[in-house]
Amino acid sequence: MIDDGEQGASRGIFFDSVSRYFNRAAGYSKVDTGLLRQVKTCNAVYRMRFPVRADDGSIAVVEAFRAEHSYHRLPTKGGIRFSEIVSLDETIALAALMTYKCAIVGVPFGGAKGGVILDSHSLSEGFRERVIRRYTAELIRKNFIGPDIDVPAPDYGTGEQEMGWIADTYKNLKMNEPHPYACVTGKPLGMQGIPGRTEATGLGVYYGIRACTEQPEEMKRLGLNPGVAGKRVIVQGLGNVGYHAAHYLQSQGGATIVGIIEREGALYAADGLDVDAVYRHRREGGTLEHFDGGEFSADGAAALERDCDILIPAALEDQITAENAPRIRARIIAEAANGPVDFDGEAILRERGILMIPDLFLNAGGVTVSYFEWLKNRAGVSFDRLLSRNEELTKTRLVETLESLTERRVPEPVRSQLVHGSREKDLVTTALEQTMMHSFEQIHRMWTSRDLPDLRTAAFLLAIERVAESYGQHGIFP
Repeated sequence: MIDDGEQGASRGIFFDSVSRYFNRAAGYSKVDTGLLRQVKTCNAVYRMRFPVRADDGSIAVVEAFRAEHSYHRLPTKGGIRFSEIVSLDETIALAALMTYKCAIVGVPFGGAKGGVILDSHSLSEGFRERVIRRYTAELIRKNFIGPDIDVPAPDYGTGEQEMGWIADTYKNLKMNEPHPYACVTGKPLGMQGIPGRTEATGLGVYYGIRACTEQPEEMKRLGLNPGVAGKRVIVQGLGNVGYHAAHYLQSQGGATIVGIIEREGALYAADGLDVDAVYRHRREGGTLEHFDGGEFSADGAAALERDCDILIPAALEDQITAENAPRIRARIIAEAANGPVDFDGEAILRERGILMIPDLFLNAGGVTVSYFEWLKNRAGVSFDRLLSRNEELTKTRLVETLESLTERRVPEPVRSQLVHGSREKDLVTTALEQTMMHSFEQIHRMWTSRDLPDLRTAAFLLAIERVAESYGQHGIFP
């Protein structure tokens, strides 16, 4: 058992679940106990309060956090979330998950996370901008941000606009800093962002689910056919992650999205919902209600318990607990959010034979593509600029050789498609797909070869051993 030491005895459910998952996996490890404690401990936390002028001219005092969990790799990396329920414990737990997910997908970052106690949905754009710029200034003040120090990204309640404000603030306050745009990822394309970052986490969820459902022995145990096609899916959360996961499952995988859950309620249609149409409807009207083509219920929580093959919690943590776990009827739970299943709920689901694809693997698509963006910013050049033209010339020579050998001319539309060089988004998407597939194979192999209880334990153990190995390689522990 690895205790939490100075991190305190009284913690939230989410923090407690992450600690218990870690302890369970650590029990299967041969890593030294002291080193395990270092892997688990959060290295540094910055808790801040700062004044910001509200729209009515009054002064609002904003409370915020930034946790840097592990320095085994630098910079540290993790999103910034705006939420009224943000807490220090939650921020530390999320930073720990970032450490582990980076290790699983082979991204050379330590884990970090930021939180601001505000409801972004109720804030004006002007107030959000003032808050995020002041938050950035506070991070700079304590050396908690920088291309080689700590690199934020979007999370719940934030997006590319907020990341753009961070980049602009950093650039102007650190005028002699090389590669200032590498201080943050998830930026707009016009501020040296990267194509594919917006949909990266949701697309990674799709690739991870596809990799899992292509395991014939696991699907046979669940009474399902291999592959995504035909699977009945319920998605909780139609934000950036949930929407893109559902979109790709439907459009590329051939799944049937039978349910969509949001804060105001849930839509259900046994024959399937048009995800893009539902997304447009809610974006325009602010609610799932009155959508023509689905049955609406104001009880969104109850929709988690409807019959389906795959349930995707893509909202916030602790959505499935010991209270509702006995009533969950999905065969597979794909954790697109951070910590949607707590420790006690997981025990019930596992006993019932439900397969869980863990969050610290499944939603690592965002940090994977963030890594590509960070590399691009450090290099100062896009990937397609380096590769596209050379690829087109190579393919052109190949087509010309085939034409010479066959004495036939390839039709121009076909020729154009054949010699088309990869664009930056193509490179990013292909690399993301390969990363998610390879990572799942490693987790699944550890699960089966080490006779572990489940995929989550395998994922935690893989992360623990990789982080511990990194500490050893750096000579931190002689």
